[in-house]
Formats: sequence, structure tokens, C-alpha cells
Amino acid sequence: MSLTFFSMNYQQFFIRLTSVREITGLSTSSIYRMMSSGEFPKQIQLGSNSVAWTKKSIDDWCHQKVAEATS
Repeated sequence: MSLTFFSMNYQQFFIRLTSVREITGLSTSSIYRMMSSGEFPKQIQLGSNSVAWTKKSIDDWCHQKVAEATS
């Protein structure tokens, strides 16, 4: 795998709720409430009892929040 390929695709992996909470600083209830209102990325069903988010969707959300706060 070339470094260029890795750099372009590194965020295309799944992260679980614990990591999402750590990255965003949000509580579990805030994450699910914001998901319901369309203010936060939706989770992806991985299995019958397993969900995750893409790292890219969470990073994009964080960048959007910073842009809103600094504009």
C-alpha cells in the first residue's frame, strides 16, 4: 500500500461510541438526541447488536463545528 493511498483513505474505518464520545466531548444521550434531530452523523449498523460511525463522518462534523464557531 502506498503512503498516498493510506493518507487519502485513513479515515475510512469504523469507530465505536466510546471513541466518538472522547473525540467530540459529547455524552451518549447528547449524541443520540442530536442524531435524531439530524445534527449529528448517523451510526452504521455493523451487525445485529453492533453499531459504529466512520472516523471521517465524525471528523467532518468536528470541522464543521469549528468553522461555525469561528465564522
